[in-house]
Amino acid sequence: MAEQSWHEARLIPTSGINGAEEQERRATSALLAVMSAVREFGRALTKPLGAPAGTVQTYVEVPFDLAERRLFPDGLVRVTRGTKVWTALVEVKTGTNRLVTEQLESYLEIAREQGFDAVITISNEIPAMPGQHPTRVDKRKLKKVELHHWSWTEVLADAVMQKEFRGVADSDQAWILGELIRYLEHPRSGAMEFDDMSEAWVTVRDAVAASTLRPTNKGVAEVAARFDALLRFTSLRLGRQLGTEATPVLSRTELADPARRTREIVTRLCEEGVLMGSIRIPGAVAPLTVTADLRASRIDCYVDIEAPRAGKSSTRVKWLVRQLANAPDSLRIEAYVARGRGSSAAELLGAVRDDTSLLISTDDKELRSFRVAMSAPMGAKRGRGRGSFIDSILSAVDHFYSDVLQSLKAWSAAPLKFRQPDAERVAVEQPALASLVSTGFSSQDAPSAADENPASPPDPDVTPTHPR
Repeated sequence: MAEQSWHEARLIPTSGINGAEEQERRATSALLAVMSAVREFGRALTKPLGAPAGTVQTYVEVPFDLAERRLFPDGLVRVTRGTKVWTALVEVKTGTNRLVTEQLESYLEIAREQGFDAVITISNEIPAMPGQHPTRVDKRKLKKVELHHWSWTEVLADAVMQKEFRGVADSDQAWILGELIRYLEHPRSGAMEFDDMSEAWVTVRDAVAASTLRPTNKGVAEVAARFDALLRFTSLRLGRQLGTEATPVLSRTELADPARRTREIVTRLCEEGVLMGSIRIPGAVAPLTVTADLRASRIDCYVDIEAPRAGKSSTRVKWLVRQLANAPDSLRIEAYVARGRGSSAAELLGAVRDDTSLLISTDDKELRSFRVAMSAPMGAKRGRGRGSFIDSILSAVDHFYSDVLQSLKAWSAAPLKFRQPDAERVAVEQPALASLVSTGFSSQDAPSAADENPASPPDPDVTPTHPR
């Protein structure tokens, strides 16, 4: 038999998984075991929840009695440092299974009675906003016990970032973490990615195309929430690839009132037929904005970048074009002038490469900023795969970041130089006349023409730049 057909032995095998119950049990045991075995990974997951930096102990299917009932939470995590102990119950769902309010409230009651600190839920549900829980529970049960949620996408992203970017000190522990990553990435693990825009997607999409959508229509709020969840999934996926924490851009008001954010998305969708959101990526020149125009069936990814504050308008355009050397000619560039309303000019990159004057206004007003945008066809299907809305968003973001955003840097002015006294300048520039200079340098002297217009002025095109 050829060796190519042999299956390599794995620490956490996917073979033998029969049914949702076995899938959840194996996923729970695998995750909790690796949290206790790989110190850095356990710390990365528990630190944001308020746990101390200590020894992580994990257990599965721990029995508890509640009102003459025996309940078995999927797991328990205990972190100990000195006399301080932090404990949390864990409830896990895989596949399409959703968390149940009654079950969570029972576990919150158990945690309160036992003096535990938190209840952690893990499922494929991705909340629209970080820190938000996908399941509503009685807020009175959260007075003494905190309720936290991890999506499997978030767990996988943390695992990849810890192993590939942050690092694991022990090589054996790094291998163990790699085995967890392999398991979670396997389709049979039940740790699925974002794969559905909801049952209302087709109805809402068609109503937008026909300009008949109203805020009161059934399912429109769910589609808005799912778009925010997709934006967060895109951020996690992008961060996993880059080794950083990419996050959706949300205002303090939106973080404090998620319902308001949903209402704003619904309003824009009904009035303009557009879904819009932004992603903040550490090191990037500006947030990446994604817009999905359901009426035009187009997706736009764009970034707004400030123009240099020195040089002529043509020099500023060339500064941008040089940074886009590897970008496609179909990229759209919009120019914005000082005290102007809207863009003063817009043209494709291919044309601007040949003629920079296409982005310069006829009255030569000062260029203040540029918008660099890439368009792509929008998928219509609600799920995943070719022709789906989700995959078209993911593909557009990946291409825009790799082709455009990762190459852009913010402009920074050249450092100022000391002014030279006249005698020193003449001695350097015209040595034969040095003996004729009789005046001394004073700080009260006005800057000379040579100071204001040096022979070799700093060119914003070649000034070293650094991300803000």
